[in-house]
Amino acid sequence: MDSFAGRIAVVTGGGSGMGRELVLQLAAQGCSVATCDVNADGLTETARRAQKEAPDGTRVTTHLCDVSDETQVTRFRDEVVEQHETDHVHLVFNNAGIGGGASFVTGDREEWDRTFAVCWGGVYNCSRAFVPLLVASDDGYLVNTSSVNGFWATLGPGFPHTAYSTAKFAVKGFSEALLEDFRIYAPHVKVAVVMPGHIGTDIVTNSRRLHGQPDPDRMSDAELDEMRADLARRGLAMELADHELRGFMKMVGEGFRENAPTSAAEAATIILEGVLAGEWRILVGDDAHRIDAEVRADPEGIYRSSKPLLAPPV
Repeated sequence: MDSFAGRIAVVTGGGSGMGRELVLQLAAQGCSVATCDVNADGLTETARRAQKEAPDGTRVTTHLCDVSDETQVTRFRDEVVEQHETDHVHLVFNNAGIGGGASFVTGDREEWDRTFAVCWGGVYNCSRAFVPLLVASDDGYLVNTSSVNGFWATLGPGFPHTAYSTAKFAVKGFSEALLEDFRIYAPHVKVAVVMPGHIGTDIVTNSRRLHGQPDPDRMSDAELDEMRADLARRGLAMELADHELRGFMKMVGEGFRENAPTSAAEAATIILEGVLAGEWRILVGDDAHRIDAEVRADPEGIYRSSKPLLAPPV
């Protein structure tokens, strides 16, 4: 695939972050895009910005869809076929994801299951729905977003990350397994696994909202006490007044986005360049390359390290 012009792409999680940037950059290059999210306002803004820069004849459609729900994903696929008047697509970016479900031992099972259902189940559901449309094309590419947590299953000392890491390992394994599967049964379709490091997105803030967690300003005394207890369990005991703890929580979400070494736009550019180059393994960010090298050099010792390798969201 030497150009995105005239192609049709599907992008999940297009309401913000890397998903939005993928939509914007694809549309600007003349690729029609169908994008989904659970955030209607975010989708509207993505479409407005994408159409503004897209060449004439480029179609951008938005679709409300929870990728963890197979029924909604099937409806999304049917809407794409109808609205783009097509029986095939060329590109599928399984990008949607949320954080949460940090501890398997002490965490809330509903949050754990929800995180896994979106981060792995979303990739599985959308692949089941859209891979036949990739196979129906003359040149297809399935692009699955894993994470550095797909080869390093923690955020560092004091920060278990079990649901997200488990899901991202599954995405990585699935993508690698498809290399041979496609080579035999659909040789005109490629697959890539994307391994981003710390990218400047709103995943921390969005994940809290999607898990039904209150805005820090509306956290109850009991919720604040539980947050203090959780920080203490992680070795981060803090003597903070209620208003200071609320401010800390806000700062975590905003800081994760603003202090990231790689912006969402830069990440999308790296991903799209990797696709055009025919790569099957796309590392995004210097931190991703560094962590990959450290894990490969000492796969046992990496879990004994006392230094954080990523900025840990609470």
